[in-house]
Amino acid sequence: MVLFVYLLVYFLLVFVIRSVWLKVKTGVNPLTFNKTDDAHGYNGKVFIVISLLELIVVGIYAFKFEWYKYLLPFWYLENDTLSKIGWGFLILSLIVVWVAQSQMANSWRIGIDEKNKTELVTKGLFSVSRNPIFLGIMIANIGLFLVIPNAFTLLIISLSKISINTQIRLEEEFLKREFKNDYLEYTKKVRRWI
Repeated sequence: MVLFVYLLVYFLLVFVIRSVWLKVKTGVNPLTFNKTDDAHGYNGKVFIVISLLELIVVGIYAFKFEWYKYLLPFWYLENDTLSKIGWGFLILSLIVVWVAQSQMANSWRIGIDEKNKTELVTKGLFSVSRNPIFLGIMIANIGLFLVIPNAFTLLIISLSKISINTQIRLEEEFLKREFKNDYLEYTKKVRRWI
């Protein structure tokens, strides 16, 4: 139950509240995934599937534990030490994502915003990683796996890794066009992940 509440709070803080706050402050909708079948739109659909899968898996664990065996748990990884490390990752993730979003301020988007001009953010966590929000999300996925190790939380890590790496590359191409030399100089100083 605690894990389910955590996941709801996580989604609420980093996606819903942050999106509403930015929309109210700037009038810009930060949800920029389009409904087309190009790579950007498709990746947005994959992101939704991953999020729903997380909610279903954690919901089964919290409310229908008798079904949990169907998620193919890795019983040999179920122990207090790994669970505590997993919770540490989950908490760290929330902090990293929230701080990175705060540092992006009005430039934060979910997806690529080709309509509204933003600033290139290179300070704070972005001076250590070009993608601290995605890094935080991957930390959360690993944490979730360590708390409830099963085939589906491992699948979430795998799908997220593919989806996030695709999104990063799409965003990099956009940022090269948008910020030209400034972005290229930034990529020479700061690594993609850490």
